[in-house]
Amino acid sequence: MIDRRYALRLGALAGLAAGGPSMAGAAASASVPAGPEGQRRADRGNATYLNPILAGDFPDPSILKDGDDYYLTHSSFEAAPGLMIWHSRDLVNWAPIGPALEKPLGTVFAVDLVKHAGRYYIYIPFMAAPWSKGLKSFANTYVIHAEDIRGPWSEPVDLGIGGLIDPGHVVGEDGKRYLFLSGINRVRLTDDGLATDGPVEKVYNGWKYPDDWITEAYSLEGPKLLRRGEWFYLITAVGGTAGPPTGHMVTVARSRSINGPWQDCPHNPIIRTWNPADKWLSRGHATFVEGPAGDWWAVYHGYEIGYYTLGRQTLLEPIRWDVDGWPRAMGGDLAKPLPSPRGGRAVPHGMAWSDDFTVPAIGSRWRFYNQTPTEGARAKIGNGVLELSAKGTGPQDTSPLTHLVGDHAYQSTVSLELEGGAQAGLLLFFNDRLFLGMGYDGERMISYRGGKASYWQEPVGKSRKIDLRIVNDRNIVTMYHRLPGGDWIRHAVRSEVSGYQANTVDDLSSLRPALFACGGGSARFRDYRYRGLASA
Repeated sequence: MIDRRYALRLGALAGLAAGGPSMAGAAASASVPAGPEGQRRADRGNATYLNPILAGDFPDPSILKDGDDYYLTHSSFEAAPGLMIWHSRDLVNWAPIGPALEKPLGTVFAVDLVKHAGRYYIYIPFMAAPWSKGLKSFANTYVIHAEDIRGPWSEPVDLGIGGLIDPGHVVGEDGKRYLFLSGINRVRLTDDGLATDGPVEKVYNGWKYPDDWITEAYSLEGPKLLRRGEWFYLITAVGGTAGPPTGHMVTVARSRSINGPWQDCPHNPIIRTWNPADKWLSRGHATFVEGPAGDWWAVYHGYEIGYYTLGRQTLLEPIRWDVDGWPRAMGGDLAKPLPSPRGGRAVPHGMAWSDDFTVPAIGSRWRFYNQTPTEGARAKIGNGVLELSAKGTGPQDTSPLTHLVGDHAYQSTVSLELEGGAQAGLLLFFNDRLFLGMGYDGERMISYRGGKASYWQEPVGKSRKIDLRIVNDRNIVTMYHRLPGGDWIRHAVRSEVSGYQANTVDDLSSLRPALFACGGGSARFRDYRYRGLASA
């Protein structure tokens, strides 16, 4: 668990009325234009931006410059479909295109999105999930490809690489394609990029930080490569992702040949959280990309102090190349606005999370958690209804539908109708061991806290229909319900949820709204509404 000494003190929670939280902090947030439904956005509308550029759980960003367009994808873990691709023209405003991976073979993380010879590729490490079949080791590297960034994408192709993660693609001075991997190891690829063409070999030992630095582990990983002038630059991550807030960092080495030798940057680490009281912690896993005006930028992830529950968010920082050809990060205090990239053209930013269930949005708005990809038919969407077939005995094994969230304060509301013997409800869901929220079976309300049914039960009348609302106001969660024709009733217990976060490096995720149905029968959800609320 992250040391709570480094958390911000929570603001005083103004009185919560049945209609939702107070709008405390609105004046502090008014200078930053809101995205869809009041969501946070980076673009301040005055040629500056304020990190994050993607608020919420968008870790391990891989970014591709393709002419005037930028495309980005990120780790999607157990989500199915996975690998949402985002589009931008200015590196600050991002619009979703759609998921590239319809049926994940396992847990998906730390991919590399590239374009070569007019074709798009995503190199993917899969780790075993409960429903995985055929994966040979703890990590297995595959590739998918497409002629158009919008798809259709191929089925995953097995590269036969086991036990290594974080692929990074590059074309060498010999015109051959290579894949760098954790370690740092390397393997040559065939010209079509769909198979290996030689052995995996160790090629770089990494830059070593002082032994008294407080990190999680050395963990040399995340290789991303670029060619600039006569040099190949190898950008890596060390220090571990989920440990002490000063651990994760970005390091750089360079060589005139893809075969080395690799020379470490004299001012490594390029990016690191030096002060555990800073706004952005555990910063790392960077890709460098040329901006619209020919300048350079680092795109990477970090945790926001006080809001680890939002996961690792995507950050943007300017890079300057010094007279010796080494990169330097120029963002300074990332709690302050920075000048926006010049020469770009903004696209509409973000995604509306509200859903009237007239058009299917599985894989774009909604994602199943830890569900066999072939089970996607559990959800039927149309005519204003999401019908979700029941699965499992409770939130822990029901594979709920979730969506990402990046706001400090927000509320989610949904109407549901029960069919058969289902229990259904609304949650804030971290993983199958850690969640909270409400379930209703037509007879009683079951409240969940800390991943378990609570020791008390809400006194709720019998009905097949009910409205549910969850408000998360800066990590203070309040729950409400309303029977047909009735008023909103606030539940008796509030929860503080800043501790709903990763316990291990294998447990990286975020706390997010979720819909679930378990037991027998099904649940019919209608009129899901999400709203970001102004917060300090």
